[in-house]
Amino acid sequence: MPALRLAALNIDGVLLNDTFSPVIHHFIVSRGGTYTAELERSIFSQPQHIAGRLLAAAVGGGMTGEAALAAYFEERAAYVDRHPVTVTPGTRDLLHRLRRAGLQTVCYGGLGKDHFDRHLGRYADLFDGPGYVCTNDIRPGFKEIAEDVFRLRPDQALFVDDVARTADAARELGAAFVGHPSTFVHSHQRDLMREAGVRHVISGLDALDDALLHRIDREMSSDSFWSPSRPATGQGSRA
Repeated sequence: MPALRLAALNIDGVLLNDTFSPVIHHFIVSRGGTYTAELERSIFSQPQHIAGRLLAAAVGGGMTGEAALAAYFEERAAYVDRHPVTVTPGTRDLLHRLRRAGLQTVCYGGLGKDHFDRHLGRYADLFDGPGYVCTNDIRPGFKEIAEDVFRLRPDQALFVDDVARTADAARELGAAFVGHPSTFVHSHQRDLMREAGVRHVISGLDALDDALLHRIDREMSSDSFWSPSRPATGQGSRA
């Protein structure tokens, strides 16, 4: 594949099930806040200290950002006890498929590497470089992953993420992007991806198959991936 050399896969919501959206939604509505697409857009994929301030503002009252963040993680721990973290079906096959395509592969996300080790450690040999990059301090971290970690140009990288606002970063860098939005009933990410002009949106990892990889590679090679002249269809047939 002449253009792409790296596939960077978000951990929570892509390789692992989404255990964040339900907790954020409940955190806000259970405290009398209104959960909107704009609020979701503002909170998701932010550094934790910013997300904490936004959560506190969303529910009003005298809660500080630090207190909101602490309460959120306490509620998430309780949620995960009831709804355990699971590996997304098709993860192992996808990692093998990316390797066969000649792509280096890395995982990234906002939690520490222990989160990766605990849930994806069994697949560690299928990742390259550091295996996992914590992006909490460099959200979304796309430029840093491509250039600093793998010494590649951003346009040689494909990012797969469940959050629409990260697509804006990919577009700005000229990197490839595939959306994998949450299936959580109150999630706005699929619609937000459509608004962001994300052309390749998948509902399962098996949809990121050889045909789609080659299509993305051709579009990146011809500099047409983010072309405004082509419609933002959202790959409806694959979703």
